[in-house]
Amino acid sequence: MTVLVIGASRGIGRDTVRATLKAGHRVRAFARSADSLPIRHPNLERWRGDALNPDDVAAALVGVQTVIQTLGVSARALMEPVTLFSEATRVLLPAMEHQGVRRLITVTGFGAGDCRSAISCPQRVPFRLLLGRAYDDKSVQEELIKASALDWTIVRPGILVGGPGFGRYAVLTEPHEWRNGVIARRDVARFLVRQITDTTHIHKAPVLVWG
Repeated sequence: MTVLVIGASRGIGRDTVRATLKAGHRVRAFARSADSLPIRHPNLERWRGDALNPDDVAAALVGVQTVIQTLGVSARALMEPVTLFSEATRVLLPAMEHQGVRRLITVTGFGAGDCRSAISCPQRVPFRLLLGRAYDDKSVQEELIKASALDWTIVRPGILVGGPGFGRYAVLTEPHEWRNGVIARRDVARFLVRQITDTTHIHKAPVLVWG
């Protein structure tokens, strides 16, 4: 299968490229800095492009069966209104529908959408101060995806850490289960890759944490 990873040059996106290749798929790694991706593999295609540019996105979707969207913003960007997540999704959704690409796997985070109510009282103030702008936009992003006709899965990891991960984690699909926690980026990437062929979580938005 050919998988388009959007936001492939760093963080979860880069780990997802590695995990997808390891699983035997072909990867089109989409990012403005795709040329700098430090991965070499015969099934890897680096694709320079802007997730906000409809022409770039449309071209990258040709021949693709699955899209994994792993966008992120810098710490500096959090000091201003954030619109990247929703704007990029407004570009991506109609492009996928036009080209008949149905499978979309998107990373948002714990605190986006309806799981915001699960944030504990002590965490709410620092969450709003540090991440509020980004997660307001991620909530809009989730609404756009849920309103689409695609076979979507929204993945909401907890607090992200580095390291190799454990290969095991809790997948919390029900509202009464939702809680914050820690999880390695590589474990999130492993879960994302499993969703390429696993239909269990289509039209669901699980929270991922260790535990």
